[in-house]
Amino acid sequence: MSTYDPAALECLAAIVEEGGFERAAQRLSITQSAVSQRLRALEAQVGTVLIVRSRPLRPTGAGQLLLKHTRQLRLLRADLERDLRELAPSSIGGAREEERVSIAINADSLATWALPALGGLVRQGLPLEVITDDQDFTHEWLREGQVLGCVTTVRQALRGCRVVALGAMDYVAVAAPAYAQAHCPKGLSPHNFRELPFIAFNRKDDMQSEFAAKAFGLRRVTLSQVFVPSSEGQVRAVLAGWGVSVVPELLVRGLMEQGALVDVLPGHALPIQLYWHCWNLQSEVLDALSGALVAAAGATLARQ
Repeated sequence: MSTYDPAALECLAAIVEEGGFERAAQRLSITQSAVSQRLRALEAQVGTVLIVRSRPLRPTGAGQLLLKHTRQLRLLRADLERDLRELAPSSIGGAREEERVSIAINADSLATWALPALGGLVRQGLPLEVITDDQDFTHEWLREGQVLGCVTTVRQALRGCRVVALGAMDYVAVAAPAYAQAHCPKGLSPHNFRELPFIAFNRKDDMQSEFAAKAFGLRRVTLSQVFVPSSEGQVRAVLAGWGVSVVPELLVRGLMEQGALVDVLPGHALPIQLYWHCWNLQSEVLDALSGALVAAAGATLARQ
């Protein structure tokens, strides 16, 4: 089996993660010519093209496999750094930029329970990178080997991974009191929900339509939507009177208690079950990440 140059592997990862050769060179503190040479040498060793020179750049199938291998090596280095830090705390410097440990978490979890769970590990020096996406799509980052773990709605474990049920997040439909009084004084109903703008995260977000469909017993619904790609931004848009939004109850509980927001369909919540997936590897760092997220979810999310 071939042994691949770690510097060349990190060069491949930098090109993909930074989206180009110039930014990869800046990250690695080498010339753009050196980046090209390292990639060509790696492609010659593997015997195939590793990156499709398109806009944006994307890895080939072989490139994806080497990227996954590179991220596994990063995890091993992070484990080593952790062990060495315990033995000789003063001798270990900060992690290099290219050695980030990446995980994917949906935006709603980041805005509510997940971020505090990671704080202790980051303060201990874990070189963490959190990638955010819709909860129905975070597992694609793991499937492609771009992250070592993810929080997702997908239940089935991917090949080579393990999965833990985290619990359910309850979603409710909210609006500003003045907006609700003017546009739906008796709350959402099968007769008025299509007339109201719903504030969604992005075009991949089907939470708004799924909530309405289940609330009113419909197979499919079409909504008028405004897109705000931030969980906190969605709430601010609702407070500003842009319309209605289906958001985590955890995120707006305080605002509803204060009267700043109202539940426009009282008694109806949509539970979304979340799962933590990660590579099935022996790693203290990975175990620490998993333990922190599972513990935080267990203390915060509803059990299904």
